[in-house]
Amino acid sequence: MSAPADRFPLVDIALSRRLERTEAHANAAFVESRARLEPEVGASWKDIGGAFALFDGVGSPLTQTFGLGMFSTADAAQLDELDAFFVDRGAVPFYEVSPLADASLLSLFAERGYGPVELTSILHQPLLERALPSSHPDSRVTVRRLDDADVAEADHWAAVSAGGWAETPELSEFIRALGRVNARAMDTHCFLAERGGQAIGAGAMHVHGGVALLAGASTIPTSRRLGAQQALLAARLRFAAESGCDLAMMGAAPGSASQRNAERQGFRIAYTRIKWGRQRP
Repeated sequence: MSAPADRFPLVDIALSRRLERTEAHANAAFVESRARLEPEVGASWKDIGGAFALFDGVGSPLTQTFGLGMFSTADAAQLDELDAFFVDRGAVPFYEVSPLADASLLSLFAERGYGPVELTSILHQPLLERALPSSHPDSRVTVRRLDDADVAEADHWAAVSAGGWAETPELSEFIRALGRVNARAMDTHCFLAERGGQAIGAGAMHVHGGVALLAGASTIPTSRRLGAQQALLAARLRFAAESGCDLAMMGAAPGSASQRNAERQGFRIAYTRIKWGRQRP
């Protein structure tokens, strides 16, 4: 059951700040986890005028910023410092920017040769005072949250998460490596869907400031259409509500199956975010 329209928060700068800060916090926690597990990568992050600059290694999709233009007025000096953060580490600067950010960014990006390179639908739904989604009718699918301190469980979760991409071996190995780091990140909770004692799906959730960011959804190919993702969604939202969160969020490619599935489960698009990258010297 989806939430009534009047219970959704207004899409304004205050909402966007909450959503963008939550995702920034999740990525900073991932970078800190990487730094602990693989210090040779040199992973680090820095708050520059309210924008989180995150370095997870050259070429990593997490090497970028979040929150630019949301917590301060963007100017040339701030972009100089942000650009330098990445260039000094041998990385290309990328900026994830909310459409509610300071409008001066448009001219600043244009002057520096930046252009749009990726779009992401940011979806949200309120959690308190609403009927949370139920699990799939197949009661044989159960969900459990992993013990945060169990290293073997973290590696198992990463393997199951990667198993959802088994049809693309090179991507599967990449997802597994990310999963090992993510499963050990602060404020990140990992869940497994099981059927008949076997893990068939995985999902993660990061909690910050009363917002739950859902990510890491994956189902083993041979176990699809059994309700694993519906059960994982219900379990994560229930845990988020029990943990005091009043809002859930997730990101998806515009018009994708992930976006449509999220909307069927009560999520609504808050806005479409743009990633900016260098288009010319």
